[in-house]
Order: sequence, then C-alpha cells, then structure tokens
Amino acid sequence: MELIDTHTHIYEKESFGGDEQNIIDRLTAAGVTHAILPNTDTTSIAEVLAFEAYDPTRFHPLMGLHPENVDENWKENLSVVLSEFDKHQFYGVGEVGIDLYWDDKFKAEQKEVFTEQTALSVEKGLPIIIHCRNGLDETLDCLKKFDKKKIRGIFHSFTGTKDEMKKIKEHGDFKFGINGIVTFKKSTLLQETIKESDIKEFVLETDSPYLTPVPFRGKRNETAYIRYVAEKIAEIKGSQVEEVAEETSHNAKEMFGI
Repeated sequence: MELIDTHTHIYEKESFGGDEQNIIDRLTAAGVTHAILPNTDTTSIAEVLAFEAYDPTRFHPLMGLHPENVDENWKENLSVVLSEFDKHQFYGVGEVGIDLYWDDKFKAEQKEVFTEQTALSVEKGLPIIIHCRNGLDETLDCLKKFDKKKIRGIFHSFTGTKDEMKKIKEHGDFKFGINGIVTFKKSTLLQETIKESDIKEFVLETDSPYLTPVPFRGKRNETAYIRYVAEKIAEIKGSQVEEVAEETSHNAKEMFGI
C-alpha cells in the first residue's frame, strides 16, 4: 500500500533535529513513498533543502511565504522567497494564503503577498498550496483575479463544507488536504463532508509536527502517522484503506508531477 503525505514539516530542526533517520525509517515502514515539504519563511529555506537531500526522489520541496510570517518586512522576505525559484527546482508554491485567525493587522499585505505568489504559480505552471484560516472570502477574492483554468492546487487542512468545496472549485482545479483533524471527536462537520464527497476530491497530509491524529494526539506528529488519516477516511466512507491510499496517492502524483 502506497501513501503520500502532501504536507509535512519534518524538515524543521526545532522539532526533528537529530531524529531525521528515525523519522525516515518510520515513514518508510508505514508505506510512505513521497512527502511534500512546504516552506514557510526565509529562515526555513535551508532546512527544507537539507531534508530534500536525504532522498530527492522521495522528498519534494515547495517554496513560499506563509501568511503568518507576513509582517513589516514582507517585501524583503517575499523577494528572498521568490528568488529561490531561480536557484532550485520546486514542485509547487507553498505554503501560502490568508490567515486572519489571530488578527487582521496585515490583512492587506497578506492579500498582496498571496496574489504575487499565485501569479508565480500561474507563470511557472506549478500547483499552489493554500493555507486559509478565517479568510475564505479574502482568499477567493485574490484567486478570482486569475484564469481558473491556469490555477491548480490544494486547500491545506480543509475542514469546511461541501458547499465551500464547490465554491472553491469555481476558482481553479483544487483538491482538499485531509489530516489528523479528521480523527478528532469534534470533527463531525469534516467527517460529514468527506462522507458526502467523492474520494477523488482529497489528498492526505499530516502537517507534522502539528495536528497529530488519534491515537497519538498530544504528541509530536510525523509523516509515518499518515496511515491513521487514511484509515479514518476509509471508516467514514465505508471502504478499504487500500482504496483510499490508491486514490489519494493518484491525486497527489497528478498534482505534483511525481
């Protein structure tokens, strides 16, 4: 059974430094054949590329500036991130988007940064990985500026409704990333959305070291735990975990060209 983690930060030294080989051994044993590594800031670029070097056929870097890292220095930081595309091969633009959960102090700047990075994804024909929290209207407002036939990507850590999925897909060719949240007791809305939707709409992700699935909730998350996400989806859909793995892996390979 093949599993693909479309969103993991196992490159972060603060959480995984010194434990890299154990992390790789465990994800290998779990059947993970590919892991997508989204960048978040200028300070994480070196970590992303260093982890890719362990096995470039399996670990695939993305490049982007995360909305929570948009601050007074956003122009300089965005310039650094964008310049990386001239130095290295990346498999997508991410992690980018709009996050107004804590405050909206840099709302206008977040929209500008997201729009610029979306333009780059269109220019280079790369998928875009979107972080959207308390900012769906703002996110779609940015996306509508582009030809939806040229937009493809993943709405990371999706927890919304089937109606929201439909609205999002009106702006591009999007899949929806499902992670450990689906195993939480309070995730009834997400579980209902998955139950009502075709599995072709989804990809698997961990967002490690965050959002650890049951039965490891409260501990550090890692890519090897992707199996628990697949098993929960299979339970919700009344299908076999092998079917979920096969379909979501196909979606991921098609999205990232791997």
